[in-house]
Amino acid sequence: METGDLSSTQATAPSAGESVAQSAGILSLGNAASRVLGLVRQIVIASLFGASGEVSAWRVAAAVPTMIYDLLIEGMLSAALVPVFSEYLATRPREDLWRLASVVLSVAAVVLGAVVLLLEVLAPQVAWLMGGGFPPDLLALTVRFIRLMLPAALLFGLAGILVGLLYALKTFTFPALSGAVFNLGIVLAAPLLAGHLGIYSLCVGVLLGAAFQVVALLPGLRGIPLRFTLAWRHAGLRRIGALYAPVVASLVVSRAQIVVDRNLASHTGEQSIAWMDNATTLFQFPHGLIAIAISLAVLPALSQHAARRDEEGYQATLLRGLRLVLALSIPATVGLFVLARPIIRLIYEHGAFTALDTQWTSTALRCYLVGLVFASVDWPLNYAMYARQNTLTPALVGIFSVGVYLVAAVGFAAPLGRLGLLLAFTGLDPAALPPGRVQMLGLVLADAAKHTSHAIAMWFLLRRELGGLPARGLAGVALKAGGAAFLMGAGIALALPWLGARLGPLGTLGDLLLVGVCGAGGAAFYLALAALWGMEEMALLRQTVAARWSRGG
Repeated sequence: METGDLSSTQATAPSAGESVAQSAGILSLGNAASRVLGLVRQIVIASLFGASGEVSAWRVAAAVPTMIYDLLIEGMLSAALVPVFSEYLATRPREDLWRLASVVLSVAAVVLGAVVLLLEVLAPQVAWLMGGGFPPDLLALTVRFIRLMLPAALLFGLAGILVGLLYALKTFTFPALSGAVFNLGIVLAAPLLAGHLGIYSLCVGVLLGAAFQVVALLPGLRGIPLRFTLAWRHAGLRRIGALYAPVVASLVVSRAQIVVDRNLASHTGEQSIAWMDNATTLFQFPHGLIAIAISLAVLPALSQHAARRDEEGYQATLLRGLRLVLALSIPATVGLFVLARPIIRLIYEHGAFTALDTQWTSTALRCYLVGLVFASVDWPLNYAMYARQNTLTPALVGIFSVGVYLVAAVGFAAPLGRLGLLLAFTGLDPAALPPGRVQMLGLVLADAAKHTSHAIAMWFLLRRELGGLPARGLAGVALKAGGAAFLMGAGIALALPWLGARLGPLGTLGDLLLVGVCGAGGAAFYLALAALWGMEEMALLRQTVAARWSRGG
């Protein structure tokens, strides 16, 4: 178990399986805290401001600093920063790593500062690109929101680089907490300042949360001499740039897809973006707990195996991570699909958030869930390529998947007949849907198609690069997890009407009991079947949790 003292080394080395599970466990706990606070954030926003046009405008504006971070830092984090930092750690003195980290931080601060200043000037054009379907008053509000929140991009970027350094050092606790404290900024600012600032309190919350992220990482940097160093020709910086260059094209295309998605959604009704983002938050909850946590946990080990040309260790680590992702993401998808309506009613339907908002948010969530398992598997596949310092292949696949999204967006959102079967599966009568709502759900399903195509392409290309990758174990896990999850979902679906009729009159308490009983019962049923069918991945997780519990966490 790592500590905040980065100058020390671990006294004992757990087995490879335990190491991945322990690292993933730490990141999952941090992600859980972040997702829970993210849900609290969404509850606060929904209760104070509902799913109004103002909320949609704020969400469009809030995406701008996030997109800057995604383009300049987030893609670099997994594709270049962690692999190069890990290589320096494995092959060079630590002083070389500290200097490289200082150079990267300094250059990033200068570049991000310049980008923020430029976009402050171009805010009206950015708002039109992302929310061109808004009426003039909402578009003007979006411009003001963008200008207020842009400085957060600088803080996001610095925090992201520090996270990459800590990941390379296999120090996961402080990075795991950084996402949670960001959400805490909005959770604190919105209720405290809404009475005076209205919806502008959300902008203050974003800035506060971004500052919290940086502060939360500082304890993990104890003993590391980081200094402002503008060495543009540093060999490590050039190596990071070379690895990142192929990723840029893919990121630009993928972020252009987000711009198109926001713009198209703004034409489907003022509330559509708010509904889609509320659903996305719930989609990201299991995705963050499972796929992102496991992928980040295996990336340093994959990078070090690749640097040492240990192909056996590399493949074993990757397959272990993929099996864990499948064993957890499949039941999460089924459970969330079946319980979508009561979960959203429990979380969001308070204050200004209405029953109609619950209906459309739950429908959007079910459409997003079509791609959850593929999106989850996709993360470790991408990271496996990054660990080999191959950033070109994921970049090209990313461009391909955006093309799939655009084709699907047109194909799904235009003729109602192509959506009929899928929408009927979510519980809606397709013929009764207003045209704008059909287009909104078409965009959601197009997003699921993007994740699916990306994961499938990455699997085949990675297998080709490795000269083969055993799939039998993965297929076995998928079949067992799928069968157990299907039986679990069927049981929950049968129990829901009976429990709902008896707990419904209790209001919010009834929804809490309904979700709690069905969720806990379904999870227990799945775990029992997993044990009965001999799913080693679940046994490994149980052993890891038991070991950490016996050591006092």
